[in-house]
Amino acid sequence: MVILSQISTFAIVSIIITVVLVVALGVLYFFGNKMQKKQTEQEELMKANSQTVSLLVIDKKKMKLKDAGLPKIVMEQTPKLMRRAKLPIVKVKAGPQIMNLIADSKIYDQILPKQEIKANVSGIYITSFKRVRGPVYEPPKKKSLLDRFKKQ
Repeated sequence: MVILSQISTFAIVSIIITVVLVVALGVLYFFGNKMQKKQTEQEELMKANSQTVSLLVIDKKKMKLKDAGLPKIVMEQTPKLMRRAKLPIVKVKAGPQIMNLIADSKIYDQILPKQEIKANVSGIYITSFKRVRGPVYEPPKKKSLLDRFKKQ
């Protein structure tokens, strides 16, 4: 009787844990799809509003939003969690004006200081670029842990 009682409590606890995990995975799947649709819409909107601008890259850094020297309205519109995160900031000269722009994290490593680029800019966000003179810089790929051990 005691063994039967222990088995049934173990079964009940494992069923409850399984049900909670299935519900949590279902909720995460639903919110993941919703966020992916929202991101796709935002990317389409940014592509529609982008314009090609000739820029001279002065400097680039990853810095916090409050230290980047961006307009106050940008700080007010960003969520509180993102205000502390470091963003890829590119200091550029567009004509006679010097300004700070936020680069897409995919292209940030390819942008080099002291180069002239033609960039697609949507507001204060650089989505893509091409170098005016010469090919685009491709940073060296990081070696995986497995590749490091294969050489030794």
